[in-house]
Amino acid sequence: MEQRALALNEAFGAADVVARLTGAAATAHGRLVFTTSFGLEDQVLTHFIIAAGLPVEIVTLDTDRLFPEVHALWKETEAHFGARILPFYPRHDAVEGFVSAHGLNGFYTSREARKACCDIRKVEPLGRALAGADIWITGLRADQSAARGGVRFAEAEAARGLIKLSPLLDWSRDRTLAFAKANGVPLNPLHEKGFVSIGCQPCTRAIRPGEHERAGRWWWEDDAAKECGLHVGPDGKLTRAKPASLGASA
Repeated sequence: MEQRALALNEAFGAADVVARLTGAAATAHGRLVFTTSFGLEDQVLTHFIIAAGLPVEIVTLDTDRLFPEVHALWKETEAHFGARILPFYPRHDAVEGFVSAHGLNGFYTSREARKACCDIRKVEPLGRALAGADIWITGLRADQSAARGGVRFAEAEAARGLIKLSPLLDWSRDRTLAFAKANGVPLNPLHEKGFVSIGCQPCTRAIRPGEHERAGRWWWEDDAAKECGLHVGPDGKLTRAKPASLGASA
């Protein structure tokens, strides 16, 4: 699997987004799954996937704590692209157990409680969404945070038995936003109110001038490498592919 990721990076690391997506899709041995949270990057990737007519399943993780604006954008996105976006929800018994033990907003009390909530509402549903998938497409960008700086186009996810792709890894936020506006891609109105990175409503705030774009996520935790666990391996670190050549895409 590492060799496959290396080959994809060598073949498409310097390509544009469309070539990355179509080239990788041609190597797939099974399901291709794109997980969207309806953020800026995910909306742009939805545009590329639909425009290219790729056989990709588009899914989302509905944590039951999302902003109303996210649900509205979900509906708008399906109508705009003529695509069905399949939801995966947390298990009711797991949510019930967490709330009974920690309270409705118990994730504020400790990092361990917050991670437990993320595991229940995001990580476990993601596992079901990716079951049997061969390729997982994500909207990660390398400059979103210091922890994501080493992200590569293709990475081997041995624990899940698949290849993870980040076709927008070398795009800046400004470039992504400009593309979205130029192509009429539906966007969350919260972005205009300072909500740059949007997760669950209780765990997201607008960022202040000069703050990094992910500073509004779990803002009460003093850690630059804050992650929910979707892109984190068993060692607690972001999953990484072995180094491979990567040029600048068009």
